[in-house]
Amino acid sequence: MLKGLDPLLSPELLFTLRAMGHGDEIAIVDGNYPGVEDARRLIRLDGHHLIPVLNAVLSVLPIDDFVPEAIFRSTVKAERDKLDPVHEEMIDCCARHEPHRQVVPLVGQDFYGRVRAAHALIQTSEPRLYANIILRKGVIYPKEAGAQPGEVDPFVY
Repeated sequence: MLKGLDPLLSPELLFTLRAMGHGDEIAIVDGNYPGVEDARRLIRLDGHHLIPVLNAVLSVLPIDDFVPEAIFRSTVKAERDKLDPVHEEMIDCCARHEPHRQVVPLVGQDFYGRVRAAHALIQTSEPRLYANIILRKGVIYPKEAGAQPGEVDPFVY
């Protein structure tokens, strides 16, 4: 256990989040998702539902603000705009951490292809269907805005 960190952030998950670079993506998926088949790196968080895991990840992961879309969710079959309760909860959770970012629906193979290309996949035990989301990692800006290279301590955030 560490001070100030959600206990859902396991050592393996923290390592993976820290190892990701700007633009890398991580998927958080439900218990029915074929994680072993699709993951480049699989992190299992058995016994946990998706929303608490999403909240824990968003508590430490900066979301990419260099691109117009950086948070993606799966859809109910091909119904792009249909929102199941779990999608509404995902959108609410993301809005608490990233109020200026939209959660973009991706239909079928567009979503699955993006998961397969992701840096890592977190498999939860979420029982609800279509409870899957992808986050694109951003950057943490130095405190001294406008400082020249060499003038900023890279370890002060």
